[in-house]
Amino acid sequence: MDIIVTLTLNPALDKTAVVERLSPDRKLRSKDIRYEPGGGGINVSRAIRKLGGDSYAIYTRGGHTGAYFEHLLEKEGVKQKPVAIDGITRENFMAVESSTERHYRFGMPGPEIPTSKVEECIDLIKNHDPAPSFIVASGSLPSGLPDDIYGRVADAAAETGARFILDTSGEALKKGVKRGAFLLKPNLAELSSLAGVDYVELDMVEELARRLVDEGKAEVVTVSLGAGGALLAAGDFVELIPSPTVRKKSVVGAGDSMVAAMVLCLAQGGSYREMIRRGVAAGAAATMMPGSELCRKEDANQLYNWIVKNSPFKD
Repeated sequence: MDIIVTLTLNPALDKTAVVERLSPDRKLRSKDIRYEPGGGGINVSRAIRKLGGDSYAIYTRGGHTGAYFEHLLEKEGVKQKPVAIDGITRENFMAVESSTERHYRFGMPGPEIPTSKVEECIDLIKNHDPAPSFIVASGSLPSGLPDDIYGRVADAAAETGARFILDTSGEALKKGVKRGAFLLKPNLAELSSLAGVDYVELDMVEELARRLVDEGKAEVVTVSLGAGGALLAAGDFVELIPSPTVRKKSVVGAGDSMVAAMVLCLAQGGSYREMIRRGVAAGAAATMMPGSELCRKEDANQLYNWIVKNSPFKD
């Protein structure tokens, strides 16, 4: 199988607590406390592991939360190459209201990271043994870094001959694609940002996805449509894959699970058509899990088989 490397510049220790009901001015008794390593690329590596594959996670790590973060990743069996920083790895918090099943997510700012630490991460990519076939850069950027930093990662991928996959948002996404990527996975809001329009109607998605390919910003574009599934554009090939209907518990990690399934499928020699089906299945499987849990292999496989069975297109 091809080698997959993920990069996470702004990881977070995710803490989840369940309360019966959120209420102001009261001490709320919590239960079912969970601690999980999180952040875009980290979640991609964790989901790849859950789906039966392997990857190498390169990420920044600092302080006591960073040490616990590394320990949790080790327990999950994720291969990792942390880069030490002076700051403390950030923490995110989610409160799950059991009476309503609502999720309240609190994203905390991370430490400032100097560009020199990114260069250490890039050096790990360039000198990685075995050489990576896929590099997945995913997640937000920490404070102190220029918006075009993912462009340097794209250059490193080109230098090593790896295919570069970018999954981020905002200015980091717009500037990150200027050097081109192998695969992009924008949602509708991110697609509108890349296209320079205020809002994307569903009947515009195919045209805008094709435009990204034609402009050389990506060879493959998979537009995440949430409960609507995903649209794949690659050259002259376009396909819309509806998402199976599932009982949704949380949307946290759905996009990362989707990316994980897609890159794992490609690393195992799968076609683009299988890739998008695997991605939609894993994304839907993640929404079946509570809190910040990622997809389960058995759920993803079951949903993939349903998609194949109900699709008019065959490989």
